[in-house]
Amino acid sequence: MTDDHDGSKPYLARIGGLIRDSRRHRGWTQAQLAEALSTSQSAINRIERGHQNLSVDMLARISEALDSGIVTLGQAAPTHLRVTGGRTLSGSISVKTSKNAGVALLCASLLNAGRTTLRKVARIEEVNRILEVLNSIGVRTRWLNEDNDLEIVPPAKLDLAGIDVEAARRTRSIIMLLGPLLHHEDAFELPYAGGCALGTRTVEPHLVALRPFGLEVKAVAGQYHVAVDRGIGPTRPIVLTERGDTVTENALMAAARRDGVTVIRNASPNYMVQDLCFFLGGLGVRIEGVGTTTLTVHGVGEVDRDIDYSPSEDPIEAMSLISAAIVTSSEVTVRRVPIEFMEIELALLEEMGLDHDRSAEYAAANGRTRLVDVTVRPSRLKAPIDKIHPMPFPGLNIDNLPFFALIAATAQGSTLIHDWVYENRALYLTELTKLGAKVTLLDPHRVYVEGPTHWSGAEVICPPALRPAVVVLLAMLAAKGTSVLRNVYVINRGYEQLAERLNLLGADISTFRDI
Repeated sequence: MTDDHDGSKPYLARIGGLIRDSRRHRGWTQAQLAEALSTSQSAINRIERGHQNLSVDMLARISEALDSGIVTLGQAAPTHLRVTGGRTLSGSISVKTSKNAGVALLCASLLNAGRTTLRKVARIEEVNRILEVLNSIGVRTRWLNEDNDLEIVPPAKLDLAGIDVEAARRTRSIIMLLGPLLHHEDAFELPYAGGCALGTRTVEPHLVALRPFGLEVKAVAGQYHVAVDRGIGPTRPIVLTERGDTVTENALMAAARRDGVTVIRNASPNYMVQDLCFFLGGLGVRIEGVGTTTLTVHGVGEVDRDIDYSPSEDPIEAMSLISAAIVTSSEVTVRRVPIEFMEIELALLEEMGLDHDRSAEYAAANGRTRLVDVTVRPSRLKAPIDKIHPMPFPGLNIDNLPFFALIAATAQGSTLIHDWVYENRALYLTELTKLGAKVTLLDPHRVYVEGPTHWSGAEVICPPALRPAVVVLLAMLAAKGTSVLRNVYVINRGYEQLAERLNLLGADISTFRDI
């Protein structure tokens, strides 16, 4: 490794940026990486700034230390997790900001001609894919510090022809670009949306929501071909045919830059929608009815202002961490739980016998979301009398339902879990049987869980759906012996450093790749 203080070599800056991002994704400081490589922190600083030449050997050592495919031969090998289970967790852990809100706010930043700064953004693969898409169309983004504050600056004109197709196909969130992009171009193309494998998830509700704004879409050869008629605008309230979160967000972003009043009915009042409403309010868009199913949007024709916004905490991650404590019979304090979006879940857990305390409420950094700290203690749970099923907010969140299959497996008795939304996800919950649970698939939407379970270690291929994948990982924490969860990219899509953070509570999870 030799010094090179000429910062004019762009490839060194790109490599340094990759190393910096990989280090932050692992949760390390520059000093920690320097220690792992037996070098100085100043050397790491020079590397990350692109001011130091690097040998192939040093790049390989950095890749190994960070468990990152910075240097690979061919395609990077998939990442796996090895879990030594049966350990009791303890301590406290804070909930990170919402992945779903973060992705929506990244898309909404295209509404603003000014500088957008988002605080403590979830550093996850789903966010990375959207950033890759935004960068490919000319948007400048940069991580500002170790706290994952993110700056977004749009160009004067977007380069939609240069869109990163591969990144776009790896995220279903790409569909949320329809709402903001209809304000930029009269015609454009977007790749088909990807994401979790959860059965048929039609985009038709999005199209129904956006047609009143003059948007028409034809699907041809793997692309959405989009045309916008600017002479068309809503003449009556928009009624969403599906009370979906992303559908509501698309309609909100379409209405935000329409100079006039738009009423959206059957809107989702869920946490990520509320965050988007608060953000749009900071851009000068007045929205009435936040937290209800009827939103009245007072749009503005142009938006050009610098905005600084803090997305709120993620109730699904909060449920994940609470579930980790329950399945391992541990006392853990989960801090910064957005209680408005967890009240039904906690009420149901209390009915099942969960011993827990919660603190007084306090405000999130956005000044609007109500937070509490929840302390979970070891409890003898019993199966609920009624089936467990999700409902639109303020009901039990659809993304929290899979965790109740895991919790039901620890409880005494039999529980019916009814996932009426996704026709495939119930199937993935049967993966818990490989770890000793008794889960019977009744039909594509329902499973029957009998507990309690004597968990045992196993090797499992990660389910292709995010929440069932995390459920399997959490079950491995309780399973005595060593378990392996293979190909965990789907978990990294939605959780930031989950394994590392569980280890801080006393779990034993290590990352590896096949040689």
